[in-house]
Amino acid sequence: MALPRTYESQNCSVARSLEVVGDRWTLLVIRSAFQGVRRFDDFQDVLGVARNVLTDRLNRLCDEGIMRRVPYQQRPERYEYRLTRKGVELWPAVITLLMWGDRHYAPAGPPLIISHRGCGGTLTPQFTCDSCGAHLGPSDVAPRPGPAA
Repeated sequence: MALPRTYESQNCSVARSLEVVGDRWTLLVIRSAFQGVRRFDDFQDVLGVARNVLTDRLNRLCDEGIMRRVPYQQRPERYEYRLTRKGVELWPAVITLLMWGDRHYAPAGPPLIISHRGCGGTLTPQFTCDSCGAHLGPSDVAPRPGPAA
């Protein structure tokens, strides 16, 4: 028996959240936005996703208020896609998933290290810097190549 594609009948915040961000391309678009990707062609280059799929995911993320379209060119009309406050709130979930994947699916070590911009330390699972102890958010860190890069 196939699982339903929607979870409307479930009174569960996890299920409802999956309706919006549970698709792999959607999560990868969000991850890329946290890494500074803003423009459609750049998302496509980084992800290797088909244009129609990317268009669908970006439109859905904008419709849900997770990203917003910001014009950067008038002729032809072009937009950047930026995370909203609601989108930025997904950072802990994305980072936790990244760290879980590093522990369970990166035998050669993590492909990316999330570093504190302030001192160069590494982000811990408690969202602090392992070097200076500062509590870190998305604007405080930058990815750098890890051992498996």
